Amino acid sequence: MSIGIFSQIWAISRKELHAYFGSPLAVIFIGVFLAASLFIFFWVETFFTMNLAEVRPLFRWMPILMIFLVGTLTMRQWSEEKRSGTFELLLTLPVRRFWLVMGKFLAVMLLLMVALFLTLILPITVANLGNLDWGPVAGGYIASILLAAAYVSIGLFVSSRTDNQIVSFILTTLVCGILYLIGTAGITNFVDEIYSNIFGAISTGSRFESIERGVLDLRDLIYYASLTTFFLLLNVTALDINRWSKGQDSSVYKRNSIITVALTALHLIALNCWMFPMAGLRVDLTADRQFSLSNTTRDVLANIQEPLLLRGYLSDQTHPLLSPLVPNIEDMMREYEIAGKGKIVAEVIDPKDDEEIGDEASRAYGIRPTSFAVAERHQAGVVNSYFDILVRYGDQFVTLGFDDLTQVKSYGDGQIEIRLRDLEYGITKGIKRVISGFQNESAVFQSLDSPISMTAFITYETIPEEWGKVPESMQQVASEIIGKSDGMFQFQIIDPDSNTSTVSRQDLEEIYGLTAIPVSLASNESYYLHLLLEKGGNEIVGFPGGTMNIRDIRNGMESMVKRSTPGFLRTVGLVMPAYSTDLDPYGQEPPPALATWNHLERHLSTNYQVLHSSRIMEDLSYGRVPDEIDVLIVISGYGLTEVQEFAIDQFLMRGGSLVVISGRYILSPWQYAGGLTVDVVNSRIHEIIDSYGITVVDAFLMDTQNEPVPMEVSKEVGGSRVLEFELFDYPFWVDVREDGMNDDSLITAALPSVTIQWASPLEIKPELFSDKDVSVLLKSSEESWLRRDEDINPDTQTYPDMGFPIQGEQKSWPIAVSARGSFKSFFADKTSPLDQGETESENISQFPSQAPVTIKESPDNAKLVVVGSSEFLDDFVLDMSNSITADRYLLNLNFIESAVDWAVEDDTLLSIRSRGTVSRFLKPLEDRDKTFWEILNYSVALGALLVIALIWTLKRRVESPMELVDTA
Repeated sequence: MSIGIFSQIWAISRKELHAYFGSPLAVIFIGVFLAASLFIFFWVETFFTMNLAEVRPLFRWMPILMIFLVGTLTMRQWSEEKRSGTFELLLTLPVRRFWLVMGKFLAVMLLLMVALFLTLILPITVANLGNLDWGPVAGGYIASILLAAAYVSIGLFVSSRTDNQIVSFILTTLVCGILYLIGTAGITNFVDEIYSNIFGAISTGSRFESIERGVLDLRDLIYYASLTTFFLLLNVTALDINRWSKGQDSSVYKRNSIITVALTALHLIALNCWMFPMAGLRVDLTADRQFSLSNTTRDVLANIQEPLLLRGYLSDQTHPLLSPLVPNIEDMMREYEIAGKGKIVAEVIDPKDDEEIGDEASRAYGIRPTSFAVAERHQAGVVNSYFDILVRYGDQFVTLGFDDLTQVKSYGDGQIEIRLRDLEYGITKGIKRVISGFQNESAVFQSLDSPISMTAFITYETIPEEWGKVPESMQQVASEIIGKSDGMFQFQIIDPDSNTSTVSRQDLEEIYGLTAIPVSLASNESYYLHLLLEKGGNEIVGFPGGTMNIRDIRNGMESMVKRSTPGFLRTVGLVMPAYSTDLDPYGQEPPPALATWNHLERHLSTNYQVLHSSRIMEDLSYGRVPDEIDVLIVISGYGLTEVQEFAIDQFLMRGGSLVVISGRYILSPWQYAGGLTVDVVNSRIHEIIDSYGITVVDAFLMDTQNEPVPMEVSKEVGGSRVLEFELFDYPFWVDVREDGMNDDSLITAALPSVTIQWASPLEIKPELFSDKDVSVLLKSSEESWLRRDEDINPDTQTYPDMGFPIQGEQKSWPIAVSARGSFKSFFADKTSPLDQGETESENISQFPSQAPVTIKESPDNAKLVVVGSSEFLDDFVLDMSNSITADRYLLNLNFIESAVDWAVEDDTLLSIRSRGTVSRFLKPLEDRDKTFWEILNYSVALGALLVIALIWTLKRRVESPMELVDTA
């Protein structure tokens, strides 16, 4: 564009801006816009109640605000020119009609952009109150400008067709309103799925949502550009119509003008239709690129050797709130297909269209339709629809259902919102699981960068006679593994009692912590029957188990290989407290809502093989942990026997990974008088981890930085007392933010926050960790304190702020700790419980490796994670948190899954685990702080208006009238 053309456009724009600011119109417009934006943000969307550090509530209302405000600004543009008689004068100026249109367009856009610029006080405020992601903010402003451009072009065209400003305003709001409403659920509910998708594609509101969340999609940009271009062209044509004569001489010109508009419209429609399938042409502005495939996912896909099927079972007729999510799922599946480079087949089918496909989905994969209640035009109804994703690789498959794919958020007025969880994390986790389950030993050995060495230490002269064939069986199993390993597995048998042995019994005890097993309780003779696996400087100690047949030996040796090798699906063992009705003085059965950890088990099972507590407890009662377990999670430790505690201790001593999730208190499953009660955890598990160097303090941890919970509040209404539920600060629910997390640990580096309910603080004994790698994972704020009273029900009458008094010293306390290194056994200087007659001798003989002998010290690769609360994973607590803050409870599950990943040295998914959760919260604020920030925003907005008015007034005062030419 030449300087002359720009000067012409700017001259028209200046004229319009002078007209706006020459009267109170501009200040009134900006004032109304700011007042409406601030009111919606703080009152309608209840910003402080939602407690999220984001400004999406502002942009959520922008398409509606813009309809009325743009209509107000554009209604006078051409209508006023016609009414005042200056319309013909403008058309006679030596300026092209397109430049006239662009001049007015630019003037309105500049005024709108000034108004949008003044709303920056809101994201600046939010950034000061929390960790704001500026990507969606930038996307919101870009979307607002594009939306405004489309609305302004429509308003200018409408204004050019009438000389009545009121008519112009009504028609503009009507056209813009239709373009917005056509894609909302109120319209799409009454049409078929195909029309619903079309309406969503041409709706300004639907297109706005994509950019507003922080994704610049080329399809959306072209849509807004097309809409703006078309109506600007219509505006130019509308001005040109005023010059058309009624004679035959102008018929060709008229026809060409109409054809030009029609062809332009057809080309723009064709362009948008051509671009619609192209889902990959977009830029993700979010901080963690939440809506783009990560390098982690691409690395997982690089391991695909066979064709992988990614199939979406998505019904055409579904709940109206689910319909807008289907295109996002299809787009993401397409991204996987492209990244798979021909090895991934992505398809979307509706089982309702093919009965055979529906039968296969139900029979082979357990996929069945979900019932959704819908409100049809004249009656309520129920629709059964599919909303599932299948990931299949060879004979392995994983399904993601409605609960896995979506998060449902309820509002106080009965409205609900359904959003997708992080699709990438869910699908990638499913792919990783099926790949791990499908891989055989040969494929895994091929991925190793260094050989694995296994040594069997066997004293031939002293091992029991009935196990004389064990060495031969070990050699046979080792030969089978060697044949699959392609030279990456080495095996040898060493007799430490042999004169030619390079390793003595003393070496085994001092270097590896391997203690000989007594032949019998009364014998002075002992024997070795131990396995030691070494890889890359790490060591794993193993013991043959079971009845010592070749099957048991094979399982034990293969389990050790799998524990040291990436590529296999790892096994997690859960040890949960088993309540008995004998503990209840009234003989009540414990209700299912408390003292259950089903959410944790389901969450871990999507990425690991999980052994339930009921399958482990019998082995623990014999003093052993099943060989296949890679990570053992002990919840609470309530009700464990000494033999079971010994088995847990010895699991760590053999180089295992142990996660202890236990505070000093646990929610009682039996509740009385309508309040919550707790039980004291009577378990030696705290003494055991105390001997490792981590003490669980016998107290509750309270914090002013906490997650609120719904509490019953008594109020006087109409002379009577009524009970209502209100969100109330509850200091037992400690809210750990980024400043309370260890950025250097892989466990917490990707987590934004975690809420630890009813926690006990931890103390670290530095003298026991001098040679270990120890990290404080989570810690409370500096405003936390300790409470030893077991009453956990708040007294809101005496302490209206939090229901509890602040007592004693306030300081930060550790809540979760990880450690890696060599640990000394709690039973090192004690008699083994297996030697105290607590297990039957026949049970001991079944498990010879667990005869009365104690491994006194673990190898250097043993790992330990301690969390001072078991309640932060309790189903009752997670469900309560879910009812308050939607998907925030997932952060608790993500934290413990990250700990398991660290324990098995599998950090593949750590970087993307939290990308799909609500991850940014406000820092704790008092009511006076909230009032201060709200008043500050209103004050800044008012001040900005006054400054604009003052600047423009001064500018007009210094202007001098144009000097006229002296006619004399």
